Amino acid sequence: MSLSDLPESWTVWNDEPEGRLVLAYRPDVFDTKAFPAPCLPTISLTRGSPRRPPGERSPEAAWYVTFYLEPEVTLPGQRRFETRDAAVAGAVDLASEFAGGTVDYRDAYQVPREEYLDRLDELTGRGADD
Repeated sequence: MSLSDLPESWTVWNDEPEGRLVLAYRPDVFDTKAFPAPCLPTISLTRGSPRRPPGERSPEAAWYVTFYLEPEVTLPGQRRFETRDAAVAGAVDLASEFAGGTVDYRDAYQVPREEYLDRLDELTGRGADD
């Protein structure tokens, strides 16, 4: 998979050649009116753990894909890849899963936000029975 396989609901927000990649989900609806802008789901691809400062990343470090539901809320199970191409494919796959309504994001929230999560379920096509 490549970025050309990215679902229409996702946008390439930032793409640094050989560096960081950020994908954003439906920035057209996370506009402070329909949905809160800080809740914009993003997928971040970085070389080395995103918890380490950028200057401390080794050129041999693995690539990581992290899904942010909000700045402080991430999906568990950060994905690790040996190459950037494999990480891009993994990020596109994760974006497709989310767009298809198969990502379980409710458990990532320590404080339930039922009204917001119900609206997000509707946006992503998840049914009340999922």
